[in-house]
Amino acid sequence: MATHQSNGHSATAENGHSNGKTCGHNKEKSNGHSNSKSNGHVAEPEVDWKFARAKDGVLATTGSKLSIRAIRFKISASVQENGPRPVLPLAHGDPSVFPAFRTAVEAEDAVAATLRTGELNCYPPGVGLPAARSAVAEHLSKDLPYELSADDIFLTAGGTQAIEVIIPVLAQPGANILLPRPGYPNYEARAAFNKLEVRHFDLIPEKGWEIDINSLESLADKNTTAMVIINPNNPCGSVYSYEHLAKVAEVARKLGILVIADEVYGKLVLGSAPFIPMGVFGHIAPVLSIGSLSKSWIVPGWRLGWVAVYDPKKILQETKIAASITNYLNVSTDPATFIQGALPKILENTTEDFFKRIIGLLKESSEICYRDIQENQYISCPHKPEGSMFVMVKLNLHLLEDIHDDIDFCCKLAKEESVILCPGSVLGMENWIRITFAIVPSSLQDGLERIKSFCQRHKKKVINGY
Repeated sequence: MATHQSNGHSATAENGHSNGKTCGHNKEKSNGHSNSKSNGHVAEPEVDWKFARAKDGVLATTGSKLSIRAIRFKISASVQENGPRPVLPLAHGDPSVFPAFRTAVEAEDAVAATLRTGELNCYPPGVGLPAARSAVAEHLSKDLPYELSADDIFLTAGGTQAIEVIIPVLAQPGANILLPRPGYPNYEARAAFNKLEVRHFDLIPEKGWEIDINSLESLADKNTTAMVIINPNNPCGSVYSYEHLAKVAEVARKLGILVIADEVYGKLVLGSAPFIPMGVFGHIAPVLSIGSLSKSWIVPGWRLGWVAVYDPKKILQETKIAASITNYLNVSTDPATFIQGALPKILENTTEDFFKRIIGLLKESSEICYRDIQENQYISCPHKPEGSMFVMVKLNLHLLEDIHDDIDFCCKLAKEESVILCPGSVLGMENWIRITFAIVPSSLQDGLERIKSFCQRHKKKVINGY
């Protein structure tokens, strides 16, 4: 006889599914009705649910493969609960949890003061508050040979929404876009969701992860609409020179495409190479630049970003790209109004001492990261990071056993050492990993030592000298 719980339902697991032990002994439904038709009830006709077709859509079939967050959760699930050592997050660039990386007090004061006025609890304009747009335009114009106006700035809910805005605007029937490999997977995801064909150009490790400019013309055709560059680079940590960016602009002009410049790490330059905004070359080819507070101010949870139009010749105005961005934002979500209201004071009052402190921390950690990688024969780094928060590292799998690929490496590392890394395959580079150095130095050293210990345990055994 089937065992029943006090609520009248058959014994099942807490998630509502059978636990596998009772399904062979209880043929009655939990509501007491028999599966047979002896009770006189007529079986309901099967419904053809039209929304069921979503199971074959991009989000259901490949969405999880195009997300760093999803793959990070998968790897984190491998961590042993109640392990003896703390989990070390070396997979993503959010050091805000560490007190040493706390944002500028001027930024906090600006947000608090704006919130306390009680004047910005309302909806903002779709494109952003005028004063905030003007402040961003003034801030960015300092590094340009021409002036931006408020009309050139569109405020977004972080850099992520900026990507969400730009890609649909370009996703016309038959169009394609050129993306870097390795790259940031949100571009690929948004392109897939909007049925925009993706074509990849390579970043060359041996040349400091420079763009393979010679390949761009062979990849592009009459339907190519734009190319994406990320500078300073995520995931590679490179910073592009003026000369290299000038070549990119010239090729974009020749191909008749715009440049989408992801510059959210613009203030986080660690070496001697300066950050050059792509807008410097806006007179050669039009540029849509993506920026935010998230990385430079270490406040990703504030969700404040922007799209800046670098287009002194007004090409994007004539082609209605700018108007399309406005129309998209008018039916989309907005960054919090009080954060927008605080933005002018954040940009005006944050001192250079804050940025020097953050860059100093990142520089120290990047040095530790690169040094310790060089001392680990099982992984290799072709280029010392010069900016952003990341470095790409190659797995020398021929020296390891029982490790099938980068995802296997990361899952087993998480299980054995409680260290979370980002596998390169989600970034377009199989059998590579991305390591963040945006973490306090002591924790970074601990994590890198754990990675080394893991590799030594999994090294191939030498048999008879081979």
